[in-house]
Amino acid sequence: MTEKLRVGIAGLGTVGVGVAKLFANPDGRLNEKLVLTAVSARNKDRPRAIDFSTYRWFDSAEALAADPEIDVVIELIGGAEGVAKNVAEAALGRGAALITANKALIAAHGAELVAIAERTGGKLLFEAAVGGGVPMVKALRDSVAGCHAKSVAGILNGTCNFILTEMETGGRTFADVLSEAQRLGYAEADPTTDVGGWDAAHKLAILAAIAFGARPDLEHVRVEGIDNVTLTDIRMASKLGYRIKLIARGLVTAEGVAMQVGPALLGMDHPLVNVSGSLNALVADADPLGQLTFIGRGAGEGPTAASVASDLIDVAEGRAAHAFGRPLAQLAAAPRAAPVERGRYYMRLLVEDRPGVVAAVSDRLAHEEISIESFLQMPVHEGPFVPIVLTTQTCARAALARAAKAIEDAGVVAEAPAIMPIEESRNRGWGA
Repeated sequence: MTEKLRVGIAGLGTVGVGVAKLFANPDGRLNEKLVLTAVSARNKDRPRAIDFSTYRWFDSAEALAADPEIDVVIELIGGAEGVAKNVAEAALGRGAALITANKALIAAHGAELVAIAERTGGKLLFEAAVGGGVPMVKALRDSVAGCHAKSVAGILNGTCNFILTEMETGGRTFADVLSEAQRLGYAEADPTTDVGGWDAAHKLAILAAIAFGARPDLEHVRVEGIDNVTLTDIRMASKLGYRIKLIARGLVTAEGVAMQVGPALLGMDHPLVNVSGSLNALVADADPLGQLTFIGRGAGEGPTAASVASDLIDVAEGRAAHAFGRPLAQLAAAPRAAPVERGRYYMRLLVEDRPGVVAAVSDRLAHEEISIESFLQMPVHEGPFVPIVLTTQTCARAALARAAKAIEDAGVVAEAPAIMPIEESRNRGWGA
């Protein structure tokens, strides 16, 4: 009988404990070819759902990663630098397999880690870094092999999707729903990475690298979060026949690869419009395959631990492929392009409630040759300012930004106008 691969877990938070539970199941598939032998965490005495006293304990995660008696290291610490990066480099540096759920690490240092693995014979796997229980990494890597991928677009952050869904269905404010998300464990005490769009940006950098055969490039992702989306936006979008989602999109253009994350108004025929709650989804377009869609739970102990387990099985059965679908030498340092800047847009303004203001807004838009497609005003308001919303016909984003600045400079608004792109299934607007 072939000797089982020895596994060590660095990080015993929610996911780490979830993976350990899978090993604790005597009938589980993991136990056929693998055995959990070692664990590491900052606090040995912290109460946990299972007993870790039978495993070798390491106070230092780096020491666990460097131990030659551990064949597979699972890094579940998080963060792009510091201990997590040290663990990854130590494990791969001695030719071990490294499995991680750390999207920040892979987005920032994926190419460097692949270079180490190729030099030593180590294996790098990160299915759990993107999509939780949805096998986006493996499915995308296998599906687009030999194809020409044109775009990837997705709802990649369950926290943001939960917040936007609850705002729409419950008529609640962003702050109120965010507090609930924190109570439920969907959002961290400091939610900046999620609601600011950076979690989705990390995942997009990874998916775009796989889809387009390029090295991960987080630096060139344009990022905008949902923290400025208001209940007014949600309600007005609904009146106009749209739903607001945080969309991450990568697109191959004539100039290079363009990547961006930001809120957008989706038409009701859009393939991502009905992805609700904490679900994640990905839509990929590739020739000659056409459109591929993946939807499922994007976070939590169970889904993420299942993705880690999938990588463990691949290592045990010798199926660990190239991390980004091809050797590092074949991953292009693709030229980067600015995101597409032409389409239809939504604009919200908080204007003074007096005659002539709407005309002033229209004049500034007309000066930039921007045509208004629709115009809505909230029927009830309090105070000297009233929210109005308009949508444009197809125009350049730069021209709309100039018009917004001119409107702000005219002194008729209480705050800078809010702008979001509009996407239809037939015309993806800002990213197609």
